[in-house]
Amino acid sequence: MKIVLDTNVLVSGLLTPFGPGGEIVRIVSAGDLIIQYDSRILLEYQEVLYRPKFKFNREHIDTLLDFLKKNGQLVSTSPLKHPLPDPDDEPFLEAAIAGRVECLITGNKSHYPRSSREGIKILSPSEFLEFYRKYRRDIK
Repeated sequence: MKIVLDTNVLVSGLLTPFGPGGEIVRIVSAGDLIIQYDSRILLEYQEVLYRPKFKFNREHIDTLLDFLKKNGQLVSTSPLKHPLPDPDDEPFLEAAIAGRVECLITGNKSHYPRSSREGIKILSPSEFLEFYRKYRRDIK
């Protein structure tokens, strides 16, 4: 299943490994989810995860980013037809549209107004896990 993962979910997953974000990070690590990304998204992941306040080990972060690059899919994006309130969120929706993903997972659904989504499903981590479990049951 192809997804776009907002940085806030990745950070949450690393900080709270037994919460919904952590479960999503584990599913990604298992190879069951394919992250769609562009260079702006990878750069944001790196910039945020390197912040001293999180105290993440840089080697571990580099290993994670290498894994995402190797196992995810780089997409070529186009600008949105309807800009988002926060331009920093646009790369995620642009990648979701370009990658024809099942959904974009974010802790900030309100940052993605319905008028800008272009048919992309925007789910919170908990909503995504419900969706994913149902999807897994349906394909068995």
